[in-house]
Amino acid sequence: MAYLEIKNLHTHFSQKTGSVFSPGRHLVRAVDGVDLELEKGEILGLVGESGCGKSTLSRTIMQLIPSTSGSVTLDGENLSALSAAEVRQRRLDFQMVFQDPYASLNPRMTIFSTLAEAVRQRRPGLKGDALFERVETLMATVGLDARVMRKYPHEFSGGQRQRIAIARALAPEPKLIIADEPVSALDVSIQSQILNLITSLQKELGLTMIFISHDLGVVHYIADRIAVMYQGKIVESGAAGAVFHEPQADYTKRLLASIPRLAANH
Repeated sequence: MAYLEIKNLHTHFSQKTGSVFSPGRHLVRAVDGVDLELEKGEILGLVGESGCGKSTLSRTIMQLIPSTSGSVTLDGENLSALSAAEVRQRRLDFQMVFQDPYASLNPRMTIFSTLAEAVRQRRPGLKGDALFERVETLMATVGLDARVMRKYPHEFSGGQRQRIAIARALAPEPKLIIADEPVSALDVSIQSQILNLITSLQKELGLTMIFISHDLGVVHYIADRIAVMYQGKIVESGAAGAVFHEPQADYTKRLLASIPRLAANH
């Protein structure tokens, strides 16, 4: 069995339509029969345009949104079958990095407090010098100077805040990290720094990750395998090089054509 196995996953929503005088409901099939597998230590790139269902899929995997049907199995355990209390206990094993690091960090907590809180989720008895050293190590891991740990999120740049968000995701020592558009809100020069950081962390720590993006070029740079999502379904998946250089699905070809540097070569 794969480390993460998603089988026939559906996440549907009922949405109001019409007007006050003529109300109705419409079924939105945000995730519509997704099958995916992820091996331990692998980065899977999930790519597709806005509204295709990527974020809903990630939140369903995280058990933040209940699935309509299907299963999500992590390291042999069916997360979809767990109670809410059991999911809360297991959530240490799967963490998220969000698109906007500023919105995901508590502005009233110092970086030390933010990371210490996350560390204690896994190691509740850790305190004093041992806790300080663990936070210091996390900051060094993501390329930040530990001397700034008493500062607040607003005192950092966007790229630095995303490094902090990555450190917080690493703090509980998770088995799986889902990064949802983690570089799309950053300047291009900062994007490359964060991508290089994720690549080096994957090699050093053996991270297992789903990296979500609308940009196939970014995903090709970082991922071992790529899955292309369109209208709630996976329309193509395979090794990153094969999907990028020899796409089979028409939708994947359109995504490739939308990358400026490729378009300029035609």
